[in-house]
Amino acid sequence: MKYIPVLHSVSYAGAWPGHSLLDVDAFLRKAVALGYPSVALVAKRPHVSPLDYDAAARQALKERIGELGLELSALMGYTDFTAGLERPGIPSAEMNAAYVETLCRLAADLGTPRLRIFTGYERSGVSYDAQWAELVKGLTLASRVAAGCGVTLLLQNHHDLAAHHEALLWLLKEVGEPNLKLAFDAWAPFLQGLSGPALREAVVAVGPWIGWTTVADYVLHPRFRYEPQLVNYVRQQADLVRAVPPGQGQVDYPAFFAGLRDAGYQGHVAYEMCAVLEGGGSIKNLDRTARRFLEFLSWQT
Repeated sequence: MKYIPVLHSVSYAGAWPGHSLLDVDAFLRKAVALGYPSVALVAKRPHVSPLDYDAAARQALKERIGELGLELSALMGYTDFTAGLERPGIPSAEMNAAYVETLCRLAADLGTPRLRIFTGYERSGVSYDAQWAELVKGLTLASRVAAGCGVTLLLQNHHDLAAHHEALLWLLKEVGEPNLKLAFDAWAPFLQGLSGPALREAVVAVGPWIGWTTVADYVLHPRFRYEPQLVNYVRQQADLVRAVPPGQGQVDYPAFFAGLRDAGYQGHVAYEMCAVLEGGGSIKNLDRTARRFLEFLSWQT
């Protein structure tokens, strides 16, 4: 079983409090120094926004990636196909599809055939079925413009709509576009309570559509609020999520990778530090954790 390790640039994008920021070239050189053969680039500021990369800048970046001996395995987009749907007249599906087209042209110019996208956040005041229909419409439009650019869309199980693997499978069948695949991660099923055989079965169920996965490991910290009139603490419903080095958290990666093997998945496995990280966000700690992933991934093959 062959997995290609990928370092996601969000890890060095200063996205979380206390996390260090590297510019694009420094990040690329960091990936090489850490021993990664492939990278995924955030397709927004502070990294590779289409607003900042004209034709010359795109060509220069493509050449720089090749010069360093790296593969650009994917661009990482940030869609929300229900954004604005609570307001009459906002063409949410069309707006997101147009954004996807812009990113697909950027991806093609940079030499990668993959773009990661999201579904949509659930909006209050709009029926669920109306939001679902807008999502289906938007994904259909986006998939077709992506196909025209030679790009495969990788739909991550991240946003509210279709966060559960059964809903995600339903969505893919309803859209029915051949270049719409999954960026299926263990993070969402873990937070939904799946582990062991249930997690393994979830991976197998969506396995034929998996074209990408991202590893990040987490621990849950219970939250409490002090109630002085009770001289006691009240347990809060949602736990706090913190990132830890891969293999040291609570996500059941043995079950997840067993599911990947059962599904016959071979390909890119990205790593990201995309939450407040144990030990802080210094370059030294980010590097230490990124190196740990390469060891972790070698144990899964």
